[in-house]
Amino acid sequence: MSQWKQIQQLEIRLLEHVDYLYDDNFPMDIRQGLANWIESQDWDTAANDGSMAAAMFSNLLSQLDRQCSQEQNFLQRHNLKIINQQLQVKYKDNPALMAKIISTCLSEERRIISSACMQEQGPLEKSMQNSVSYERQKNMDNRVAIIRSSVQMVDQAVKYIEDMQDDFDFRYKTLQSRDLAERNTDLMKQEVTRLQEMLNRLDFKRKEILSKMNDVIKEIDDLMTSQLSPELLDWKRRQQIADIGGPLLTGLDQLQNWFTLTAQSLFQIKRQLDKLGELILKVTYESDPIPVQKPQMEERVKYLIYHLIQSSFVVETQPCMPTHPHRPLIIKTGVQFTTKVRLLVKLPEVDYQLKVKTTFDKDLPPGRVNRQFFILTNNTKAMDIEDSSNGCLSVEFRHLQLKEKKYVNGTKGTEGLLTVTEELHSLNFEAHFTVQGLAIDLETCSLPLVVISNVSQLANGWASVMWYNLLTDETRNLAFFGSPPRATWSQLCEVLSWQFTTFAGRGLNREQLTMLGEKLLGQQASHTDCQVSWSKFSKENIPGKPFSFWLWLDCILDLIKKHLLPVWNDNYIMGFVSKEMERALLKDRDSGTFLLRFSESHLGGITFTWVEQGDNGEAKFNSVEPYTKSRLSALPFADIIRDYKVISDGVVPENPLKFLYPDIPKDEAFSRHYNSHQSKVDPYLSSTLIPISELRSNVTRTLPHCQSPEPPMTPGEFDMLSEHLCFDIETMSSPYSE
Repeated sequence: MSQWKQIQQLEIRLLEHVDYLYDDNFPMDIRQGLANWIESQDWDTAANDGSMAAAMFSNLLSQLDRQCSQEQNFLQRHNLKIINQQLQVKYKDNPALMAKIISTCLSEERRIISSACMQEQGPLEKSMQNSVSYERQKNMDNRVAIIRSSVQMVDQAVKYIEDMQDDFDFRYKTLQSRDLAERNTDLMKQEVTRLQEMLNRLDFKRKEILSKMNDVIKEIDDLMTSQLSPELLDWKRRQQIADIGGPLLTGLDQLQNWFTLTAQSLFQIKRQLDKLGELILKVTYESDPIPVQKPQMEERVKYLIYHLIQSSFVVETQPCMPTHPHRPLIIKTGVQFTTKVRLLVKLPEVDYQLKVKTTFDKDLPPGRVNRQFFILTNNTKAMDIEDSSNGCLSVEFRHLQLKEKKYVNGTKGTEGLLTVTEELHSLNFEAHFTVQGLAIDLETCSLPLVVISNVSQLANGWASVMWYNLLTDETRNLAFFGSPPRATWSQLCEVLSWQFTTFAGRGLNREQLTMLGEKLLGQQASHTDCQVSWSKFSKENIPGKPFSFWLWLDCILDLIKKHLLPVWNDNYIMGFVSKEMERALLKDRDSGTFLLRFSESHLGGITFTWVEQGDNGEAKFNSVEPYTKSRLSALPFADIIRDYKVISDGVVPENPLKFLYPDIPKDEAFSRHYNSHQSKVDPYLSSTLIPISELRSNVTRTLPHCQSPEPPMTPGEFDMLSEHLCFDIETMSSPYSE
């Protein structure tokens, strides 16, 4: 079943999250119409390969043209034509961006499907879904709209006061121009009375409008404090979770809309106050409220504008190496990485004028880290309007690169207790601009980074990134690993499942997570509030093994991604099961029933175990030596299962694997993943690599001197196999081995 068909079968609650994925950048009409073709392409690779992305973009447009020509519905055909034109405008110059968007959507679809298969969602997943409450967003929309309406009403009131004041000013100056004798007439006395009444009304209106403006300013202040700032902090927390494999990050466009509308309201109030300042230059009087209240209100509005724009300067995409798109916040020296910052307030006045400067480890206290780095490439770039993000100002640094500083006398100084992958760093972004007379300094920083010098440090670096972003919402606690907090097993197991969803397309079920918990913590892992230390997760070796729990798990992730992905996503690999449980599952099954599990003693190994039922009713278990990536690179795993043979004393080689647990015929499960045999190429005979294990009996036969044992086949069969087949002889211990 295609991924898109699985999506369509989800419950409404999950479909709402799918709906968040698709907008004008990648319309759902395309996902629906080209579902099979889209899922058959390698968008992950294309996102980091410009030429491949360009070819796939061209193919996408061709597929869309074909779909359009076959569409019978006139309206849908019209929509597809419009979409085709929009895609060409958006991605003609940057097809890799399209590939990245599609890759992200497909990855998030897999995560949603995986979460639907879970018996229950984890606490982090639930909290992330609750944070994007539709009702809360609707309330925010309404409140921002009310403020905008109130500001517009104040605008009209200012114009009314201006007209009233102009009328008063005209009448007053007319009266002043009269002769002194004329001023004592009854008519003039009536005019003076009328002017006094107008002045009283003007005074009332000035007090009224200042009161309304003060109320609007208080409302904006409360909005920023009680809702807008928490929404931004919530988005930043969701970004942390998304960066370690959690739910897709959405909502930044919505935040930008709220920030922009709020800023527009504040700037409009600032202009209204400026207008009131102009009015008192023409007409003022004793006890005039404007000179008294205006300065305080101006200071408050300036503060709110300054604070709003400062907080709207965010890191939209955290630093990440294009070679490892699913492991952000890890930077390798000498390797280019990308990052993107965005201003959530649209300011037409500063378009193309805002230059952003990056600094690495700015203001870091001396001695905090053992290594120091500097940015090797150009670290300043101007922000630009981004068409695909509702016209926001943003800048993407695509070619940043770090280099380690050289040390005097070749020494780095006193080494601390932290490892290289526990040292945290940060990337700062600064800008300065002036808008409507206000000088504003902008500054923000990335989440803590891990800097490595060798790719072998990547696994431990990712462990640090996961642990930090799982357990704290602080954006710059660079001393975090000086005393790292513990995680509960319920928190950790959810993040571990996300790793399998992100890297392998399918998360872990409850049984697999239980087995992992027992491997890490023993039987106490059955309690979800069981505490896991950082050291036990990533630094200490598993008892009796030369590697840590996380390194063992990360090697399994790598093995699945590179060699086992189709079989894993078909849910045919049980994977995490103890040897005791394995025996319990197989002992009552038919002979030849086997299951697939990951090795507990090898890094990145997979093995299969099958059962043989003896005549005496006793079950016998056989387990092959684990296959690692070096062996799977030579022969696909599905072909190994198909062609696997066992040689036993005096027995013709045969495949002992009959049924995938519990009772699925082997070929029914794996046939679609078999590679077809190569055709013969004259003048050579084709050869096939067949995995064979020798099953040694515990009973050793005594053979006559100089007499060879009879081969377990006819001489002709033996000669044919020797000539045409290439054997991969494996050793197998029996009845059971790792």
